[in-house]
Order: sequence, then structure tokens, then C-alpha cells
Amino acid sequence: MKVFRSKSAVRAQLADWRPAPIVLVPTMGFLHEGHLSLMRLARERAGSEGRVVASIFVNPTQFGPGEDFDSYPRDEARDFDLLRAEGMDAVFSPEADEIYDPQAETIVETTELGKVLIGKLRPGHFRGVATIVTKLFNIIRPDAAIFGQKDYQQLAVIRTIVRDLDMDIEIIGAPIQREADGLAMSSRNVRLSPEDRAAAPVLARALDEAETMAPTGITASRLRSHVRARLEAEPRARVQSVDIRDAATLTPVSGSLTRPAVILLAVSFGQVFVIDNRVVYPAQEVP
Repeated sequence: MKVFRSKSAVRAQLADWRPAPIVLVPTMGFLHEGHLSLMRLARERAGSEGRVVASIFVNPTQFGPGEDFDSYPRDEARDFDLLRAEGMDAVFSPEADEIYDPQAETIVETTELGKVLIGKLRPGHFRGVATIVTKLFNIIRPDAAIFGQKDYQQLAVIRTIVRDLDMDIEIIGAPIQREADGLAMSSRNVRLSPEDRAAAPVLARALDEAETMAPTGITASRLRSHVRARLEAEPRARVQSVDIRDAATLTPVSGSLTRPAVILLAVSFGQVFVIDNRVVYPAQEVP
């Protein structure tokens, strides 16, 4: 596996590899099994002739004041070992000053989608996401890119910028990977105290119940109230948001479900922000 720190070096290598298909898996590092499932999906998508590139970059512009940029977990040597074991062709792991010119004044932002839901709780977060993903796409110029569905709104934002900016890149969403007790895998989980880690699977349990209730004709407001009450019954959970949106457009849902909807959860345990989601279906559309 080749390791690149500079834009010029990774571009030179990719120029040698083309016209082989290039598949990119962007990450912020501290890899876990969820990330590795993305790498395997990328290898499958690339095929025997293609190349898979992972990126590791803890992007400062998607963290707001007082958020966990400085304490975000990092272990580059371990990450590289895991990527080698998965047969990655290259990893792009730059420093911030390689990515952001001090004189930079250009941002990428969705005007509406990035300002609702998590974007409302974390103002500017999706502006940072959209900007760094666009920069990575311009540096790597992949044929396809893989993102996990745990960050459901992020995936929607990325698909929107690809559509709106006419990027010729296939965006592939990968299923959420979960721990044995249902907690969605996340690099931040290591920051949970033992007590909070034991409490955090309440998100998955609430989503399990909601998935069972969705085909019964329950209204979105009643389903939302049930999920919120289930979460608030856990003393260690501080519920930030419970939203039910159209699964395809992320527009608000009211009344009984008639189309697939996504339930989006954001809950804090101590200083750790935990998100999860589940697509649920009305009776006539249960897969």
C-alpha cells in the first residue's frame, strides 16, 4: 500500500494507474469494522482491474467551536495496518495545511439541506463536509466513492453536491454496521464512559420498536413521540433531536406513512454526540 501526504504525489500516482477505475473511501481515521466494510465494498466495486484509495483526514472545518476536534480519536499507525490488511492500493493522509491554503476563500454549501436536522444542531458542519468532500473529489478524481449510511444526512448532502455540480462520480451508500448489542459503529464510541456505553444501545432499541410500529398505520407524530419517550426514559441520554423525514428527499413527513421514511436520532451521552437512523416502511411497501 502506498502512502501519500501531498496532493501532487497522489495525483501523479493516480495518473499512472488510469484508465483503471478508481474508487475512493473518505474517512477521518480511527478505523473500525464499519469502515473496513466500506473498504471491502470499494474493492468489490473496483473489480480486479481497479484501484482503491482511502483517505484519512480529520477535517477541522466541519467541527464547530467547543466540539471535539482536538479530542477526536486518532491512531494512524493502526489505521495503516488495517488498510494494508484489507488490500488497499493507497491511502491519502495529508496535514491540514496541505488541504487548506491560508488564502482560501471558497466554500461549498447546500443552501437548505445542510442547515436542517444535524445542520441545525451543528451550524456550519455540512459546509465543512461539502467543501472537504469536493476537494477530495477534485484531488483523487474517483469514478466512485463509498460512504456509510449511518451519516444519512451527510450522504444526502454529498449526493446533492454531486448532482448539482455535475460531478461524474457514482456515490454508493453502505449499510450501517452495528456492535453485537445494536449500537451503530462509530470512532467516537471509544470516548463513551462504561456507563454511557452500556446505555447507548437505547437508540437501536428505539429504532427497532419504530420499525415494527411503522406498518401499523401510526402517524408520524405519534411514532416520533414514542421514539422520543423511549430515549428519554434512559437517564444517561440527552435527546438532541428525533426527526422523521421522507427517506428520499428528507422533507418533513406528517400524517400516516405512505412512503418510506427515515427516523433520524441525535443523542448526547456525556460529551459524546451519538447519531443513528433507520428507514421504515408503511404496510404496502415493507420490503
